[in-house]
Amino acid sequence: MKRRALIVGASRGLGLGLVARFLERGWDVTATVRKPSAALSDLAGRGALAIATGIDIDDDDAVRGFANACADRPAFDIVFVVAGVATQAGIPAGQIPRDVAAAVFQTNALSPIRFAEAFNKRVAEDGLIVLMTSKLGSVSLNRGGGWGSYRASKAALNTLARSFAGQHSGARWGVLLMHPGWVRTDLGGRRATLDVDTSARGMVAVVEAQLGQRGCTFIDHTGATVPW
Repeated sequence: MKRRALIVGASRGLGLGLVARFLERGWDVTATVRKPSAALSDLAGRGALAIATGIDIDDDDAVRGFANACADRPAFDIVFVVAGVATQAGIPAGQIPRDVAAAVFQTNALSPIRFAEAFNKRVAEDGLIVLMTSKLGSVSLNRGGGWGSYRASKAALNTLARSFAGQHSGARWGVLLMHPGWVRTDLGGRRATLDVDTSARGMVAVVEAQLGQRGCTFIDHTGATVPW
């Protein structure tokens, strides 16, 4: 049977790039978006692509309904949660509005874990739940500060992912925290060192090589370990 990937947050940027690369490598891909994406629809002719619209990871009812809709389908070898935000990331923690900071933490840290909980029974044996994080979430690498709310939200995601993996220590799948590199996207900006295609190709190759691992690992698009 062909391997199956679920890419969550695939309308543009890295999510869209991952869909293209998985299709290129012969995977069956299910991609979620909040709103219709012409760029994603354009990939439909490149392989086996199913698109689920109206899926917002901050909406528990939508996620639950989508999980129920997937109940009778073959399990996913990869569940890759890409969705994330960097709202007002340059504003220091002492100045950022509380509601903005709370929304960033919800989308970047809490919602990916809630999605993983909703879909952990839809992951195939030796499969992976992959959560897009950032080396900015590494506490030990944070020497210069900046992007405080974004850094903290990704550090929180990393901690919650370790807890999630520990709570499912007997699971047949593993958890992978993925740093994509500094990529030229709306979030990464024009000065970033990688294009989407290079990062996505690297991530897909690394994820394929990690299939079958257990526990929780923090690595980048080249397969190098990122310090916590």
